[in-house]
Amino acid sequence: MSSGPVGNESGARLAERARQVVPGGVNSGQRSVPGLTDLVVTGTDGARFRTADGREYTDFHSAFGPPLLGHNDPDVAAATAEAGATLGHMGVGVTEGEVLLAEQLTELIPSIEKVLLTSTGSEATFHALRVSRAATGRRLVVKFQGCYHGWHDSVSLNVISAPEKVGGHDPISTGILPEVLEATLVLPFNDSEAVRRAFAEHGSDIAAVIVEPVPHNVGALLPYQEFLTTLREETTKAGSVLIFDEVITGFRHALGGWQQISGVTPDLTTLGKAIANGAPVGAIGGRAELMDLFST
Repeated sequence: MSSGPVGNESGARLAERARQVVPGGVNSGQRSVPGLTDLVVTGTDGARFRTADGREYTDFHSAFGPPLLGHNDPDVAAATAEAGATLGHMGVGVTEGEVLLAEQLTELIPSIEKVLLTSTGSEATFHALRVSRAATGRRLVVKFQGCYHGWHDSVSLNVISAPEKVGGHDPISTGILPEVLEATLVLPFNDSEAVRRAFAEHGSDIAAVIVEPVPHNVGALLPYQEFLTTLREETTKAGSVLIFDEVITGFRHALGGWQQISGVTPDLTTLGKAIANGAPVGAIGGRAELMDLFST
């Protein structure tokens, strides 16, 4: 790891330079840590990182969780360097590594018959909702209070909500069109009766239900088995697409995700950077007839 200031410049000075050219001085608002506004990282190793001011920290945050093997895992770093020595970013064809990864995902995760690789989990959930609407010709999607599915407008709402905002639309950002929010139904997590009511009223126009099997952004809310079973029953009956967002639950609770544990198999599954120890790789996979829509 780097062991001192970069170019003999203090962390405070580097952080100030960042604030002059980067909004808030960080490339995601969630990277701004109260009390550590001058944090400039210069090196990482395993569970620790070092700053420009020579301090070393234990990284309990772990980049929101994707580096399952820790920072700069030697095997991952060696494989990355080896691939980088022979391959650049291609705009045609496919590489052997992509094929091997796709094959492994189909072997591990019950719902995945075919898989499309993406750059992020948000991109994967975006694709999942779009292909669901394409397959069904329907407008509405259902998400649940407390579940996070990425930055795109259809799902950027009702994650960590103030008590008075629960029960209505609570977008996590300004700039989202109201008509986009209106096409998303927000239901309470673990409430099977609310799911049945929503399908009784809107089932013929529900394209998809997307859910984190275990919402981890609001703690760790374990799902009732009956809740997940109800999601499977109601979506099947209505001809809607059931999406398990296993960006967080995938590979942590089980190699096959929570769907392996629960025995409830969704139509589509989304995965995030955990499949690459934090590198920008995600995936969407599922039933072949849905996934084949990406090539038509």
